[in-house]
Amino acid sequence: MDKHPEQSRLSFLFDNDHPDQVWLNASEVIRRIHPDYDFSPLSAAFRDIVGLFYGEYPGYLKISTLYHDLRHTMDVFMCAVRLMHGAHLSGNALSDDEVTMVGIAALMHDIGYAQQNGDETGSGAKYTKTHVNRSIAFMHRYLAEKNWPSTWLVPLERTMECTDPALKPSEIHFPDERARLIGMLVGTADLVGQMADRAYLEKLLFLYFEFKEANMGNFESAHDLLNRTQDFYKSTRQKLDEEFGSTYKFLENHFRDWFGVECNYYMESMARNIAYLAQVMQEANGAEFLERLRRRGIVQQARQLQCQSDQGMSALLPVQSLSGS
Repeated sequence: MDKHPEQSRLSFLFDNDHPDQVWLNASEVIRRIHPDYDFSPLSAAFRDIVGLFYGEYPGYLKISTLYHDLRHTMDVFMCAVRLMHGAHLSGNALSDDEVTMVGIAALMHDIGYAQQNGDETGSGAKYTKTHVNRSIAFMHRYLAEKNWPSTWLVPLERTMECTDPALKPSEIHFPDERARLIGMLVGTADLVGQMADRAYLEKLLFLYFEFKEANMGNFESAHDLLNRTQDFYKSTRQKLDEEFGSTYKFLENHFRDWFGVECNYYMESMARNIAYLAQVMQEANGAEFLERLRRRGIVQQARQLQCQSDQGMSALLPVQSLSGS
């Protein structure tokens, strides 16, 4: 078999815009782990979290963050499902409960960006510093409402903490090694799933505005954030290897079984994104770097946000281009 399947067979990997299709894709993978898996809890959580993003969940507004959007959650969820399959193939057999907990944690890891009814100032980005704790609190309420096993609570808490950039997995007190494994799966999926997105570089323009609303990062402009992303990638690779134990390698097992190839398409996509970013930062000056970011019409949306910002042009462009140097 060819090393690289035809593009039509690969296109679905990072095309997670449509939740119904994501669910079908995820279900197919999960059935390869457990043919008789009981989808009832996970399908309920999937339906409710998608509804929350759309503004259809009781007591909550539609989630308005543009980087941490529904697409991001679908990216992480799908990556987590593929990681589970790869772990299963490696001999780390996951129980039905563990599959469910990984899925729930991936779906709920960023739900802390949601605003409740009456909280209509700004966007959920203002909760960036506290969103993981808010996500965990939502998970507690949700599991209680569903009357799901209380034994899920601690593993789910620790797993969702693995998505907190402020925490090192080595600092998280897992109840056992199985909880550590599912935490590593979801923590890895959160990093790899978003950075492998083909529009990752474009979406960083949205992340800049989220950070500004949260008063985080001390970035001079979106250009400054993109420029620093090359160092972020290096630290992320180190975290994936040292803190998450190279869990991303489970994806190789998945693609070997799925396509019959020796590839890790997620890691390859991440590397391509960063290589292109380095090229753009080196070759493009001033506003020209925006012309190199063409996916999904995101630059146009970012410019609209720029117009609404009291920073004016400084929201996007490097300082030197504003001074005319």
